[in-house]
Amino acid sequence: MLKKYLYVFVISMVPIVELRGAIPIAQAFHVQDPAFNMILAYIIIAIGNMIPVPFIFFFARRVLEWGADKRFVGKFFSWCLLKGHKGGEKLKEKAGRGLYWALLLFVGIPLPGTGAWTGTLAASFLDMDFKKSVIAVMGGVALAGCIMAVISFAVASGVTAVAG
Repeated sequence: MLKKYLYVFVISMVPIVELRGAIPIAQAFHVQDPAFNMILAYIIIAIGNMIPVPFIFFFARRVLEWGADKRFVGKFFSWCLLKGHKGGEKLKEKAGRGLYWALLLFVGIPLPGTGAWTGTLAASFLDMDFKKSVIAVMGGVALAGCIMAVISFAVASGVTAVAG
């Protein structure tokens, strides 16, 4: 059982996949074994999704800028820089004075490329306040988690109803 919690914890830290991928996997574990506690899994997944945030905020931009012209990683690092810059500009453009609320919603709407990694990178590019950014990203992770939990539960219930 511990392996399953560790598995979803690690998945929640992976860029792009993040919480959006970890919650459906946790739901599948729960369907296989009802003793797998979804509330505990949700907490573990949310923590796992938040762990990279300070590192991304303070170091990712510097590392990406350093590696943008390197032979093997340059193309990917340049893509990440472009993605972070575009995400930041889009947030700034749409949000106006409600930038932190926009960051929360950007992270909270579970679409590809809108998770904690991209939101934090965008906050870093925009030189937003660290503490306020973390709170906004945390709120977004909670919102995305609730949305994904509801969707995962509905899909699992539907599959169980059709199969059973």
